[in-house]
Amino acid sequence: MRSFVTLLAPVLAAAGPIGIIGGSDTPSPDTITIISASASGNGCPQGTVTTDLAADRQVITFGFDAFQVYTGPGTTPADKTKNCQLHLNLKYPGGFQFAVVESTYHGYAQLEAGVTGTFYSTYYFSQDAAATTTTRTSIDGGGLWADGQVYTKQDQVPTASVIWSPCGASGILNVNNRIALTSSNTSASGQISDDDATVAFTQQVHVSWQACK
Repeated sequence: MRSFVTLLAPVLAAAGPIGIIGGSDTPSPDTITIISASASGNGCPQGTVTTDLAADRQVITFGFDAFQVYTGPGTTPADKTKNCQLHLNLKYPGGFQFAVVESTYHGYAQLEAGVTGTFYSTYYFSQDAAATTTTRTSIDGGGLWADGQVYTKQDQVPTASVIWSPCGASGILNVNNRIALTSSNTSASGQISDDDATVAFTQQVHVSWQACK
């Protein structure tokens, strides 16, 4: 089953306006454009991902065939965790740096009691790979999750943990998404998918700016 994520999906347009932190002389988020994008990882192997970059290069759609994890009788350890890393080659105004401070993900989870699904997202720029920030969201199975539910993951990156783009006019933003299942009940089953990968400079992402130092 192919899942699709549109980084400017109409259903998300009401999520709220883009937030700008800084003075009135800071650039607008629409000055950030996507030059190219790719994906890598065992959750999105070659041939299982499609991309559709909009004409204005501010919106991109990823389609996934393989970014799902499973646990339960008959599954293997490799079924329980997958990662998919997104690479966005970005262009933005010279003389400024920007930081991603908020983003939204959506997916589907069906988890019996005793199964926990965890979603990790690690953000970093290739030019400074040592500077990273990671968010984590967990879902405990049972209850309404036993029948399957759509979930929303809202990342709120603490101000002290934001990562800044390199000074200049371009940078490669990487987002390493990983989903994993653990279980305290060997007979319990569960599955979780990441239907929304990431995320760039629309209503789904808030950015802040600072002048290069």
